Amino acid sequence: MKLEHHYSAPLLLNSGHAQTMFPALFRKQQAPPYTRERIATHDGDFLDLDWCREGNKRLAILSHGYEGHSYTWYMRGMVHALRQAGWDTLAWNFRGCSGTLPQLPRIYHAGATEDLDLVIRHAEQQGYGHISLLGFSIGGNLSLLYLGRNAAQLPISLKSAVTFSVPTRLGEAAEHMNKWSNRYYLRRFLRSLSDKIEGMKSRFPDEINTAPLSRIRTLRDFDEIYTAPMNGFESAEDYWYRASSRQHIPHINVPTLIVNALDDPFLPPTCFPVREAAGNDMVMLDMPRRGGHLGFVRLNGDEQYWSEKRAIGFLNNY
Repeated sequence: MKLEHHYSAPLLLNSGHAQTMFPALFRKQQAPPYTRERIATHDGDFLDLDWCREGNKRLAILSHGYEGHSYTWYMRGMVHALRQAGWDTLAWNFRGCSGTLPQLPRIYHAGATEDLDLVIRHAEQQGYGHISLLGFSIGGNLSLLYLGRNAAQLPISLKSAVTFSVPTRLGEAAEHMNKWSNRYYLRRFLRSLSDKIEGMKSRFPDEINTAPLSRIRTLRDFDEIYTAPMNGFESAEDYWYRASSRQHIPHINVPTLIVNALDDPFLPPTCFPVREAAGNDMVMLDMPRRGGHLGFVRLNGDEQYWSEKRAIGFLNNY
């Protein structure tokens, strides 16, 4: 394992919180020229896929983070960078994240590897024989979990993966959001999640109970009341354990890069899989001192962030 520390933050963005907030507030880019496709899931729901297909032989499949979607700023930035580098892209939306209510009373979660597998297999059927994964935050956890849990039966087209700002231990990361310094992010997440549940109530009035929303104060509360029971887990603790990727990293057998900044305000120390990466030659762990959560801002002429250049540099080697 080689630890990389090549990222240098701009002087005025030299803290984890500044790195986290700056691009979300100020990075302005045009939306990629997506073509949307809807595919059916095996249980009767659907996934919305946003493609940029330009005839390239290599395809990158992007998985967004918590309460994100295919148009979130880090997805747009990575799609633009990949297209410039000669990749086709598929930015998929987790259930209920594409702007359309799901067909089932089920909310997305960080361990839904069956959905990611469906997306990859569908891409294979479109003729792609060289596929790489890019995952952000819980999308990174999902990607690592998929690679480790399914190591013995991965699609033959899957060649490599890159993940950023990954909460590899979901429970510890959820509890870490209760810190006073993270209260702004926590409130935004809970407000967005509550709005999503309220919207689902209109479609599933008999299955969705919105009364508990008024007493939800933490991510544990939300996962205990909604995420876990809606997805067949016994409790928030059961969900966190079964959907966390860290214990599966030793089994990953395709070249994989994990980038977790040491100043990421969302990640406690347990989310840095140093021991697991050290024991697996297929996994490289980068731990830059700066970068925040999905930040890695660079204020340069080509408008690409360090994370985009780092991802493409890694993927182009495989």
